[in-house]
Amino acid sequence: MPVSDPDKLITKADKLTKLSLTRWSADWRNATLLYEEAASLFRVAKKNEKAKEAFEKASKGQEMLSSPWDAAKHMESAAALAKELGNWNEVTDFYRRASELYMECGRPQPASDALAKAARALEDAMPEAAVQMYNDASAILEEDGKEQMAFDLYRAATSVYVKLEKYSDAASSLLQLGLAADKCNATNSQCKAYLGAIIVYLYAHDFKQAEKCYNDCSQVDAFLRSDQNRCASKLLSAYTEGDIEEIKRVVQSSTVSNLDHVVIKLARKLPTGDVSALKTDVGKEEEEPLDENDLT
Repeated sequence: MPVSDPDKLITKADKLTKLSLTRWSADWRNATLLYEEAASLFRVAKKNEKAKEAFEKASKGQEMLSSPWDAAKHMESAAALAKELGNWNEVTDFYRRASELYMECGRPQPASDALAKAARALEDAMPEAAVQMYNDASAILEEDGKEQMAFDLYRAATSVYVKLEKYSDAASSLLQLGLAADKCNATNSQCKAYLGAIIVYLYAHDFKQAEKCYNDCSQVDAFLRSDQNRCASKLLSAYTEGDIEEIKRVVQSSTVSNLDHVVIKLARKLPTGDVSALKTDVGKEEEEPLDENDLT
């Protein structure tokens, strides 16, 4: 049996979808079959641009046939080909559209997965878009009550934020992971995330924010009684005392070694900035209450 010419299949399918004097309604069923066949043939022939366009048309066809699941699958195929071609804006648009189509048929997990695929594809070329995709993918899972499945997405977003040197956002992402872990009683993941956030703040040389984070997280009983809390307490005390050697000793501990890789890398570089200046600042703050003229 001779192999069909995919270009001719596309031409034939296009004609079936256009209205004319002799065709009063579009034949999307047969057109979609032709688009799907052409897309597969183009992909096998490594004609990625044409394959991408054919999958787009096949997706549109499945939408017209009220089959959002198949439309989403074809849109993901188009997105994967756009990635091969380095068309990053199309990668974003196609995976997001696939996610929307999965949601149309009530399937939040593949909807989240589509956004996560986009995020992974975009990490190097468009990191800002990548973290947005990771966050949107996490939100879909959380809304569906599947917080535990979002853990890796928060970790991935944290990693990208660190690469972008957006340390406050990285810490926030870890705190969101801690909150998600709390909802599904994943105490170990929760405590590790909280310690991770404190370390990220310290790496950014924001001691006050690290201390505030520690105090806030210590309101959670599970963290208060954890090894991660004790580690954070030792670390903050070492900073307060300006003890560089103690800081270096604490970040080599097994508690830190069990954190996520991106956090371990930051911890091993502590301390950053001038720790002795911090000790002086803390000392001044302790002396301030002794002001006899302050009657308040």
